[in-house]
Amino acid sequence: MRLLLFTGKGGVGKTTLAAATAVRVADSGDKVLVVSTDPAHSLADAFGARLGGEPSEVDKQLWAAHVDARALADRQWSGLRSQARLLFARLGLDAVDAEELAVLPGVDDLLALSEVVRLASAGPWKAVVVDCGPTAETLRLLALPEAASGFLARFGELRKLAAELARLRSILADPTATGVRLVLTPERLVVAETRRTMTALALRGIRVDALIVNRLVPRARHWPGPAAAWLRTRRSEQDAVLSSLDSALPVSVVEHRAAEPVGVPALRSLADELYGPADPLDTGPAADRLLSITTDGDDHLLTIAFPITDDATLTLARIDDDLSITVDGVRKLIALPLILRHHTVTDATASATGLVLRFTPPTA
Repeated sequence: MRLLLFTGKGGVGKTTLAAATAVRVADSGDKVLVVSTDPAHSLADAFGARLGGEPSEVDKQLWAAHVDARALADRQWSGLRSQARLLFARLGLDAVDAEELAVLPGVDDLLALSEVVRLASAGPWKAVVVDCGPTAETLRLLALPEAASGFLARFGELRKLAAELARLRSILADPTATGVRLVLTPERLVVAETRRTMTALALRGIRVDALIVNRLVPRARHWPGPAAAWLRTRRSEQDAVLSSLDSALPVSVVEHRAAEPVGVPALRSLADELYGPADPLDTGPAADRLLSITTDGDDHLLTIAFPITDDATLTLARIDDDLSITVDGVRKLIALPLILRHHTVTDATASATGLVLRFTPPTA
């Protein structure tokens, strides 16, 4: 089974493109489930159908569902929260402190992600397409399994949940199981956020396998009148923005449509434009290795393959045998290869393709 996560800045059309992708997979004859974790719950609007928490069939081979994260938290977290309160009380905390510590930040997102995996495991799906919330919420959601499992594993009563989170983390970090499709519109602010998102996901070990540029103004070279002149100017601006994207990832383009694509036939037409003859489940080109080492005289050059934008805030630190990398507030610890552990970092350069560190051997 393949898990595809669609995300992007709010309002870029990720819900519609996720729904269109699910329609294309279903048309190939494979059973597919499309699930929304977006609190806006606009997936039902895309299909023109009523959706609930359990999968319902909206077309042949195609099922859809909404995950209500708030309801899940009310139903599932109360018991675990009681266990956490009891545990903290045993450690000598008073009732107020125990109550405050028993609240796990982001639990709604955490349970939503767990519910997606439950729905995915419970059905005969060839693919599960997830319409995630806007980028910031998605990054928080994808970071939770790693962050929360370490916290929960320290407490015996909550270790079962920690083990489940570790399983989620392994699924998300497996490029053969999970792919992220970043949806953007051809605007400078959106492109800048997309670059930052790619870096943040790479630091968390989650692979982006494609970019989808939505709502590109149709070309109007031979149209007469002032409206056509406006369209040509706008398209020229959008093309300039796209040329600055400079991505090694596959980039698909979808033009803006006069009518909003609602319902399976309209979504099918959109999928034809988006994918052409290609398989939407294609994983794309193999990702570069995160770490690679080359030599330069007596020095070694360590390349860490994730994109860093020109305006990113980058902090590096050596912590024993680990390298701490923080980009725009997202931190990752990388264990240094054995050959470099007695070397000293003497230089570092960052670019859109990654970070290159120069390691110099100790002097005699």
